[in-house]
Amino acid sequence: MTLYTVRNEMGKDPKATLKEVADLGYKYIEAVDYKDGKFYGMTPDEFKSYTKSLGLKPISVHMGSMTLDNADKLVADVKAAGFKYFIAPVPPMGMFKFDPKTRKLGMEGTMERLAEILNTVAKKANAAGLEFLYHNHDFEFQPNKDGVIPIDYLLEKLDPKYVNFQMDLYWVTKAGVDPVAYFQRYPGRFKIWHVKDMDKEGRFAPVGNGTIDFARILKNKKLSGMKYYIVEQDQVFDGMKPLEAIKISKEGLIKFGFK
Repeated sequence: MTLYTVRNEMGKDPKATLKEVADLGYKYIEAVDYKDGKFYGMTPDEFKSYTKSLGLKPISVHMGSMTLDNADKLVADVKAAGFKYFIAPVPPMGMFKFDPKTRKLGMEGTMERLAEILNTVAKKANAAGLEFLYHNHDFEFQPNKDGVIPIDYLLEKLDPKYVNFQMDLYWVTKAGVDPVAYFQRYPGRFKIWHVKDMDKEGRFAPVGNGTIDFARILKNKKLSGMKYYIVEQDQVFDGMKPLEAIKISKEGLIKFGFK
């Protein structure tokens, strides 16, 4: 599961929260907090040692602060902390845009520049023995001002030897796109899935408490290239607590046949 779901809890007591995550039966984690060379206030070695003591495996990490200037340092720390996947969660270096009034996500700059940045950092990650992925939201599946569909551009222009993708199944659905259609068009490119459901109002929901047909998607995991799936819920609603949401999601995973 991604620690973004329990980010508030991690901000208060990361070690206790990690233990709660482990106690719920999760084995693989994705980190999202990296500041001053530390993951949740722990050095890479400390983070690796503590998660190992809980039986947790750090699989992936979202590195939203990545730039061409700090990439070498970030790659080294990600490697030292025991992660396998180095992930760009959004277009980096100020290209990602969020309008708080409309809640609309998007990006500024050219697709050529985005591809150049991703490719440069990905090659550094690859040289260190890491795999580099790009994580989508909904705007990448919609034509930009130049009529280009960003995700298609990246999939077609970037070498799978260096750059592959973390598909967020909620955001793909939010964009009105069929995930399986992308698996068919670009087989083997989606190494990790973010698994979270969508309720009837279009909000984030625990797996199994929404409308996404995960069983159909899961049947195509081999085609997609999926190696790991990560439970996520960006926000909780109606008084639900994040730790309660991931507990419900774990039950939902079992119902749909995730292993």
